[in-house]
Amino acid sequence: MTKEFLFRGKTLEELKKMDIREFANYLTSRERRSLLRQPQIIEKFLKRIEKKIAKGKPIKTHLRDLIIVPQMVGLTIHVHNGKEFVPVKITEEMLGHRLGEFAYTRKPVKHGAPGIGATRSTAFLSVK
Repeated sequence: MTKEFLFRGKTLEELKKMDIREFANYLTSRERRSLLRQPQIIEKFLKRIEKKIAKGKPIKTHLRDLIIVPQMVGLTIHVHNGKEFVPVKITEEMLGHRLGEFAYTRKPVKHGAPGIGATRSTAFLSVK
């Protein structure tokens, strides 16, 4: 038995039928303010997505501060992290967040074993 997804008491189908400005009322204050000030950016991005899907090309973007809206759910968007495009699969739980939150800009540090000359004690060893 799968649990039905609800976002602030609304199902995903109800959210997809809403206008972007109506959906903004269900977001937190910072995201709502960002969305209501520049809804044309998201509308322009959604039109571009439709064209890319029709051509079968991957969706690539540098817009890390873009709010995830219900029309994006189920898509894979390649978000630029400063070096490369990271594929991000949009799920229901990501609604209201920003794209950049899911494409990390820094890699975790992986320390290897120290080599010869890495410490003072190995500086005087022979390399034989």
